[in-house]
This record gives sequence, structure tokens and C-alpha cells, in this order.
Amino acid sequence: MKDPDFSTFPIIKTSRLILRELSAQDALPIHALRSDPKIAALTGRVPSTGIEDAMAHIYKIIKLVENNASAYWAISLPDNPSLIGTICLWNLDIENEVAEIGYELLPEFQGKGFMREAVAAVVKYAFEEMEVKTITAFPSANNIPSVKVLKMTGFKRESKAYQNVHEDNVDNLITFSLTMPAL
Repeated sequence: MKDPDFSTFPIIKTSRLILRELSAQDALPIHALRSDPKIAALTGRVPSTGIEDAMAHIYKIIKLVENNASAYWAISLPDNPSLIGTICLWNLDIENEVAEIGYELLPEFQGKGFMREAVAAVVKYAFEEMEVKTITAFPSANNIPSVKVLKMTGFKRESKAYQNVHEDNVDNLITFSLTMPAL
């Protein structure tokens, strides 16, 4: 895995999505996403209580990207720059060439294949540009749509222990991984 360098942030385009850098203009949809009680329960976090929480989250993410500790994309549609979700590569383990993927989508955009498309694009970026060897994900077993997205994009349920920070926050945590295909 290459040492990450997000100083020129990678914009990723798919047939239906634009994955772009997060900005302060995303505060309202970030608040909507992070205040949804169902999403919060499945991700093990306390729901956002206002725009101040959303802005604090955005500034935290901007700092992580500046420090090359995470690539965090705002997901939007080509004809509308408003954020509909987020996807990230984080928890980077450079020595073992592992990155964790995480994602969330506003409820009104779920079930339309957008996240599967975003995950596939970020997986491609991780393998081809970052030269990651393994991508992990740690959804709750209760998060059936997330588990389905992972399976549809080639991830396999895993018993191997990977570095993660979720065990105390997410109920019924399960591990998935995807290894870079051999050339």
C-alpha cells in the first residue's frame, strides 16, 4: 500500500454518481444523515443534535483528509451537488496494506443501487490507486442492506481479526473483507 496522499483530493465519477470532497456546504445533509436514529443505531453513534454537530464532524473529516488518515467522499448526483450520502476509506493500516470502508446513505436514496455503485468505485480506487491489498468492513449483522451491498460487491464474511474501532459501539458486529484480485 502506498503512503496515502489526499492533498489533491480524488474525485470519482460513476454512471450515476459523483464522489467529491466533503465541504462546509454539506452541513444540512450531514446533519440529516447523522441525526437519523435508525442509521445512528446501526453505526453505533450518538445522533447529531444540530448543525453544530454536523460542522464539527465535517471539520474532523477535513482534518483527517489533510493528515492523509482518511479519504472521505460526499456522494452526490451529477445533476445536483447536494450530498445524498458518504463513503470513506479509513482506519488505514499501511504496514498490513489494509483499509476499512464505511458508508451511509440518506433514507430516501436507499434501495436504488447507489451505494453498491459507490462501493464498487471506491474499491477500484483503493486497489488501483492506493494499492491496498485488503479492504475490511464491520457492519452490524442487523444492518441487512449494508450486508447485502457488501456481498453484492464481492466482500466475504471473515473470521480473521482485523484492526477495528467498532467492537464497543456496534451491536452484533460482523467482519467482511475483500482482497485485491491477483493479476
